[in-house]
Amino acid sequence: MPIWTPILKSHPAIRKLDKPILTRDDIPYDATLIFNAGVAKVNGKYVMIFRNDYGITREEFENDNKNFVGTSVGVAISDNGIDGWRVMPKPIIDYHHDEGLCIIGNNEERFPEIRRLYDPRITVIDGALYLCMAMDTWHGVRGCIARLSDDLQSYEIISASAPDNRNMVLFPEKIGGYYVRLERPFSSYERSGTHFDLWISRSPDLKFWGESELLLASDRVAFANDKIGPAAPPVKTEHGWLALFHAVDVASDRGQAEWQKNWWKRYTAGIMLLDLENPSKIIGMYNEPLLAPELPHETDSGFRQNVIFPGGMILEDDGEVKIYYGASDTVECLATSTVDELVALCLGK
Repeated sequence: MPIWTPILKSHPAIRKLDKPILTRDDIPYDATLIFNAGVAKVNGKYVMIFRNDYGITREEFENDNKNFVGTSVGVAISDNGIDGWRVMPKPIIDYHHDEGLCIIGNNEERFPEIRRLYDPRITVIDGALYLCMAMDTWHGVRGCIARLSDDLQSYEIISASAPDNRNMVLFPEKIGGYYVRLERPFSSYERSGTHFDLWISRSPDLKFWGESELLLASDRVAFANDKIGPAAPPVKTEHGWLALFHAVDVASDRGQAEWQKNWWKRYTAGIMLLDLENPSKIIGMYNEPLLAPELPHETDSGFRQNVIFPGGMILEDDGEVKIYYGASDTVECLATSTVDELVALCLGK
């Protein structure tokens, strides 16, 4: 196991499944790394939109210095949100380095600079499904919002930010008459390193965004010495909006066993509670990691080890909270907790 100090652990309120819930072996087309999925509950079914980097083996990456052939975004559906995932036979987005980006619909005409789309987050608003994705372009990374079709086979891009911005997630309803999103713009020249922060913005129509303001700075997170940003879309509780965020710390005093030998970052996840009427106000935050890499598929194997990245959070009617997260940029996993436990952590109870 790679050694990392300081040692960080998940809170006991988090109960992880021992094994990943979706891997490359579950995919009916070319697949290598399955991770960073968004998950939503729609009409009693669980819809997962996942990232897939594909086209090479670990041996080709390490020994032949080959890179991934492409990146696709696929769809899986489950009856219980735990197992029995049925993966649709084709991805809804597929980028191939040699062939260019294949986008369903007329999106290439609207966004001709698109190189690839990835890291999907899914939110249901008034019965419609919306995706937030990172968009690589020839002139920087943009965050985009797209609406999924009801059959989950196609989508339409509604808006895209100016570079550089990503990790966007939408709140599941309007607040004060506006759509609201969390996002992570890139750092300015005034700060050294990659001390990126978590911001909040509003929109009247999901297309035009403004009223942007800083929500949480990386230097306010004790377990991050590098950057932070949004994770899964927030969920509404009677006490406030539960919001996950990712946190990154950098170290050099550890072993290296992952594919990418120059990987020196650890990703954990924290949780905070935002005001229901004014989500730019943090009313509580747990000051230690909620989730940290611990299981063998999180620390001992995979493309980039010691990486936890939640992309989906579902509050069930009985108070259970399902948290879906990518591990080691290689597999998709599931942890559970309860809404009462998570709210209590944020409020220090």
